[in-house]
Amino acid sequence: MAGNDWINSYLEAILDAGGATGEISAAGGGGGGGEVPAGQKRDKSSLMLRERGRFSPARYFVEEVISGFDETDLYKTWVRTSAMRSPQERNTRLENMSWRIWNLARKKKQIEGEEASRLSQQRLEREKARQYAAADLSEDLSEGEKGEINNEPSIHDESTRMLMRRIGSTDGIEAWASHHKDKKLYIVLISIHGLIRGDNMELGRDSDTGGQVKYVVELARALGSTPGVYRVDLLTRQVSAPDVDWSYGEPTEMLSPISSENFGLEMGESSGAYIIRIPFGPRDKYIPKEHLWPHIQEFVDGAIVHIMQVSKVLGEQIGSGQPVWPVVIHGHYADAGDSAALLSGALNVPMVFTGHSLGRDKLEQILKQGRQTREEINATYKIMRRIEAEELCLDASEIIITSTRQEIEQQWGLYDGFDLTMARKLRARLKRGVSCFGRYMPRMIAIPPGMEFSHIAPHDVDLDGEEGNEDVSGLPDPPIWADIMRFLSNPRKPMILALARPDPKKNITTLVKAFGEHHELRNLANLTLIMGNREVIDEMSSTNAAVLTSVLKLVDKYDLYGQVAYPKHHKQSEVPDIYRLAARTKGVFINCAFIEPFGLTLIEAAAYGLPMVATRNGGPVDIHRVLDNGILIDPHNQNEIAEALYKLVSDKHLWAQCRQNGLKNIHQFSWPEHCKNYLSRVGTLKPRHPRWQRSDAATETSEPDSPEDSLRDIHDISLNLKLSLDSEKSGSKDENSNTVRKHLEDAVQKFSGAGSIRKDGPGESGKWPSLRRRKHIIVIAIDSVQDADFVHVIKNIFEASSTERSSGAVGFVLSTSMAISEIHALLISGGIEACDFDAFICNSGSDICYPSSNAEDILSPAELPFMIDLDYHSQIEYRWGGEGLRKTLIRWAAEKNNESGQKVVVEDAECSSTYCISFKVMNTEAAPPVKEIRRTMRIQALRCHILYSHDGCKLNVIPVLASRSQALRSYYYPNALLSVSPEQHSETEKKVGELWRLSPVARLYLYIRWGVDLSNMIVIVGESGDTDYEGLLGGVHKTIILKGSFNASPNQVHAVRSYSLQDVVSFEKPGTASVEGYGPDDLKSALQQFGSARGVAGISPTLFYGMTLKIMVWFCMPLPHEKTWDKLVSSIAKFSDGIFVTTSE
Repeated sequence: MAGNDWINSYLEAILDAGGATGEISAAGGGGGGGEVPAGQKRDKSSLMLRERGRFSPARYFVEEVISGFDETDLYKTWVRTSAMRSPQERNTRLENMSWRIWNLARKKKQIEGEEASRLSQQRLEREKARQYAAADLSEDLSEGEKGEINNEPSIHDESTRMLMRRIGSTDGIEAWASHHKDKKLYIVLISIHGLIRGDNMELGRDSDTGGQVKYVVELARALGSTPGVYRVDLLTRQVSAPDVDWSYGEPTEMLSPISSENFGLEMGESSGAYIIRIPFGPRDKYIPKEHLWPHIQEFVDGAIVHIMQVSKVLGEQIGSGQPVWPVVIHGHYADAGDSAALLSGALNVPMVFTGHSLGRDKLEQILKQGRQTREEINATYKIMRRIEAEELCLDASEIIITSTRQEIEQQWGLYDGFDLTMARKLRARLKRGVSCFGRYMPRMIAIPPGMEFSHIAPHDVDLDGEEGNEDVSGLPDPPIWADIMRFLSNPRKPMILALARPDPKKNITTLVKAFGEHHELRNLANLTLIMGNREVIDEMSSTNAAVLTSVLKLVDKYDLYGQVAYPKHHKQSEVPDIYRLAARTKGVFINCAFIEPFGLTLIEAAAYGLPMVATRNGGPVDIHRVLDNGILIDPHNQNEIAEALYKLVSDKHLWAQCRQNGLKNIHQFSWPEHCKNYLSRVGTLKPRHPRWQRSDAATETSEPDSPEDSLRDIHDISLNLKLSLDSEKSGSKDENSNTVRKHLEDAVQKFSGAGSIRKDGPGESGKWPSLRRRKHIIVIAIDSVQDADFVHVIKNIFEASSTERSSGAVGFVLSTSMAISEIHALLISGGIEACDFDAFICNSGSDICYPSSNAEDILSPAELPFMIDLDYHSQIEYRWGGEGLRKTLIRWAAEKNNESGQKVVVEDAECSSTYCISFKVMNTEAAPPVKEIRRTMRIQALRCHILYSHDGCKLNVIPVLASRSQALRSYYYPNALLSVSPEQHSETEKKVGELWRLSPVARLYLYIRWGVDLSNMIVIVGESGDTDYEGLLGGVHKTIILKGSFNASPNQVHAVRSYSLQDVVSFEKPGTASVEGYGPDDLKSALQQFGSARGVAGISPTLFYGMTLKIMVWFCMPLPHEKTWDKLVSSIAKFSDGIFVTTSE
């Protein structure tokens, strides 16, 4: 009786609309419902819903009953109404109407049968003619080929043509997959805001957990199942807050493979797609994305550790012992893009970015509404910080992936760093091999997101365009249907469906107004609003609560009770059922957001046969171009929205055509198609790993004086590995432990491929590898003091750490904007030896130098006792403009000088270097702010990092991914791995083999750690500093801030900022201490505070103070049995200083 429920509902709607008798006669073809005259076209019959500009809802429902239901159901309805005889006029009308509609349905069925017979005869005649033509054209073919021709499927109708097109697309994907199946790529995706998990996603829970969350999870799952991709890691934030589900606190979650015959090939023990949750920010709070900005650097530090671990694990599995670096790091949204840029610079891995929505476009849309000022918008959304992150993504990305061409042409065109015309010119020059004069532009590529179609049942996508209203499956209606229908007095009316969170930019209130003020639309259709999940409105975020409250007030204002549904809860798994309900009612899906970056829900709706009404701002434009299944509207025009909805639900021929167009073209948005396009683009990116990360074989073949030598007098630091064993600790250990260390050192020599490992003799200075022996590193990065005070601060720091310094447990790094010659002069003036430091980060992070007392190490012609690290230059040279940038800057400086009539900025050739262009600022009052200079360079497609130093008296321009902060992260992570397999037979390897056999599911890897990582580093800064000051504060390292009158007051160059310092760094992060003054006692107290710190939990997996040898056990499979585990741990502990264990669980 499911069909009768629909019929009864439609009959009630006809009575409510009025004019039933006349409309029934008209629907039947005029007086009495006679047959259509021979030769008359059906589109001119009275079944046309629009007639002379007039539309009747009653006529719509009459035709809906006649067209959509079986004669038997109509007969049963007439019997029921006849049995309900009563004197009431309404019941009498209902009985008469049922009888007339039943007769109309019988006549319609007779006409359709005759029409079907005629079309069938025409089809047979056409088919015979085609067979004759095929035979004539194939006379010279072989017998086998003739058979193939004769057995070809017919393509006479539209449904078969669509089927063939889909098969052709699938065949193309299979051919592509077969060609790339031997590749083993590692891909890193980043999306750090919202709540992300693989199943039961809480989409709509808040404004951060929306379509982007679903997109990145499905992208990771699809890529992980694609031939040629070995592993995909989706990095996000670990949230252990009490008000969210426990699953968001799990460090690792493996995503189930996509359900497709072409995908899901098993490749190895660590293959597949994973969600990796990195802890950063407040540990016990779930915070909105606008508050994540100060914690970005902390995420980057944790992500670096994870990527390096996985790269080395994969190297053992598929890389012949060499680390398998990510082929790309792909950031999603501005916050993840900022993180990806920093990771790309630190690891020297290509970056790709997807904006999803863009800050400048959002800013313009909100300003257009006239409700908030620019300052209020920035305070609410941190919009300027977001825009700068997006500009950085343009600077750092190889490829920008968009969903639509509109995003490229209209949205990215708002940014300083992108111009479509210039991008085309630069690409043309590159193709011709002509110089671009240091200018670079990322490639913009539109790749529509994919969708998984496997869960859509065949009857959901009837290619004939007919959606029967009978119960096809015989199963009861899904529960969500009842949850929606309980709001509606007549739930079988066409449903206008909107599925969006209650966010102002989704424009839901305008939709309700449009519906409420269009009386014909209200009579014809219902409105269903799926606005996420909620419990109590007052407990929602203020923005979402305001939108929802406005919707409820509008329902009351227009008296829409019984016509609008707004259920409180729905599961993600119930969304397909919601689409099915809207399709069953011949409804329409609407997305009237002010700006929609893509519009994945539009594709989902089309897959279920729903036409669309969508905003013409953003992705729907391209979706409509492909699907051609609806109408685009201006989201600010309320009348246009209502008219478009009314047109689609009232014109059945238009509705059916839009439905069929959508189903016909939907395959172009499949995940296999998306992954094929994605990997074909990503595969063109060239790896740019630095020389110290290249294979041993490649380095061994290099000549001693070739460019492969990254340090003068050191043939190759990546091969000259020396195990730094603290003699004091070695002497205190038992003989067994010392023996094991000896075997491990021999193993390092064996596996590194070095012919000999250089040992420091009694008279040698420790040089750069001495960093690897330090338990702590103190980084002195104080910019806010005069030179004399600076020398005193350095000496006081030495005195405060004198005990650790004399034992060699602590090393020192000087990080400054000065050139190495300036540093040398400063040290001499203060009586400080260069060898008191392990390294010097100079020229604002564009150079790293090391002290050397050997004559052959000096830099000519300055004859300074330092070595320069050329490998670091290979790390930061990405997109460096070189001479072209220098000439542009000189021209810019000349223009500034001419404008002011005095010298404002002049080049400082003495302090400039290959990767640092320095200028002296002669007039700090007239000097332009950094953001202005940066904008000028970006407009000209020049990518660089610009900063003021020396209290605004100096301007340094360095590579875009270079900084003092990046110098720490690029160089102090381990680059040596000792990998031992149980098949090898040295004494040490046999011991490792014994441990290996304790757990067959485990792989044992041993890191030999010479240095310290960032969480074992202490950075000392002043109250202010250079304009890169904030970069030194964020991250997992410890920070000591020196306060006092000796600090220079911040210059105006710091005051003119695009966003506040609090949007960049959190001063409340753990591991930050403030000291009044810089006396030895004050410094010693602060240093002792961090002396026993163990790092930030979960960030530093190999941090064990006082240990020279560390062993890390990495389980890529579930943990072994408890007894086996205990035995394994105790066995490893016998010959190691410490253990850190991390698992995939």
